[in-house]
Amino acid sequence: MVRRNLLPLGVVLLGLILVFGAILLLNQNGSQDQVNVTSTEISAQDLPRVSLADAKAAFDSGDAVFIDVRTSGAYQEHHIPGALSIPLGELSSRLNELDPEAWYILYCT
Repeated sequence: MVRRNLLPLGVVLLGLILVFGAILLLNQNGSQDQVNVTSTEISAQDLPRVSLADAKAAFDSGDAVFIDVRTSGAYQEHHIPGALSIPLGELSSRLNELDPEAWYILYCT
């Protein structure tokens, strides 16, 4: 295994601390709290945030799906392995592509 390949993942996970996006669905104590995403505008302040430790645990266990909301070009350069690419400007119109039962973590850095 080449350590160089782990650097983008580490940078992206560290960037989660500063991420404005958060979890669409939060699995907490065995129950899921749904976030209202019926409007066409999604405010970052309305979304629950996830800590870096929780994001890393969700990645390691496969419990969450990561969504990279940066441009397609930025996604092509570096992204979390397995992350979906849905640029922020397209997110509202593409919500129908997402499983409402899944736990999504959005990130932009």
